[in-house]
Amino acid sequence: MNKDQQGMDLSILRQERQKWLTWKNILPYQEAIKKMPSYTISKITLGDRVQIDIADLSPEDALSIKETALLMKPWRKGPFQINDLFIDSEWRSQIKYNLLEPHFDLKDKIVGDIGCNNGYYLFRMLSHQPKKLIGFDPSAIYYSQFQFINHFIQSDIVYELLGVEHVEFYEHKFDTLFCLGVLYHRSDPVAMLKSLFKGLNKGGELILDTFMIDGEGEMCLTPKDRYSKIPNIYFVPTVNALKNWCYRAGFENVEVLETMVTEHHEQRKTEWIDTQSLEDFLDPEDETKTVEGYPAPKRVYIKAIKTK
Repeated sequence: MNKDQQGMDLSILRQERQKWLTWKNILPYQEAIKKMPSYTISKITLGDRVQIDIADLSPEDALSIKETALLMKPWRKGPFQINDLFIDSEWRSQIKYNLLEPHFDLKDKIVGDIGCNNGYYLFRMLSHQPKKLIGFDPSAIYYSQFQFINHFIQSDIVYELLGVEHVEFYEHKFDTLFCLGVLYHRSDPVAMLKSLFKGLNKGGELILDTFMIDGEGEMCLTPKDRYSKIPNIYFVPTVNALKNWCYRAGFENVEVLETMVTEHHEQRKTEWIDTQSLEDFLDPEDETKTVEGYPAPKRVYIKAIKTK
């Protein structure tokens, strides 16, 4: 398949996935966004909370904004704040972002975020003045949430309803790729890492996090049915096994940035999700284990370089 054919395939795929926005469970989100008026934005703060201050917001408009935001639950990533409305997402995503931020420089770079959810990390990255920001996530719900927030911010972030498997066929290569919390959802992690490798420019970097288990060996946990109540978790490696996957995919200079146990102050139930969260996924008698008896969620953060 040549590059023109690849681009044509993605174009067709984009058209097909735009139809997702007409699904009966998604259409109310899209209709609500289209009804939103233009607002006078007095200030945008891209800090721990992505905060939008609207000048002269009437009580009626404030209520309408809140109702639209509530319509789009669950809000997994955030937090966001629009005037007095605080969208307290399940994940306090600033913890992960602030952990990673000292390890990257995005100025004038082409940057992709694979599995970008509602774009929280992408909005935070705007302050680094990248050349281009592109998010990949095949979720019409998260895309709608992104549209809602971007209605106020009016950024030039590109949001693609595409997955990690499309990165290597994208119209251009990337200088930096983020892939946070995706690898364990793939049944062939090395193939996924190869796709990311092919999507990078020479000298490009991958910043990735995934579940891990402790141990010096080169091995991984393979859950029988579910891990932490999640059905599509295929492999949970040791750090050395993850490094080997990266080397097999072609990366060099694989650096471990941090390892960290997922704790309740980072992931928890809020009024913005209406579903279970970390407290429901752990053994109530022993929080070092999942309800299935596996080691409790722990993450490893790495940076891998494409040198050739």
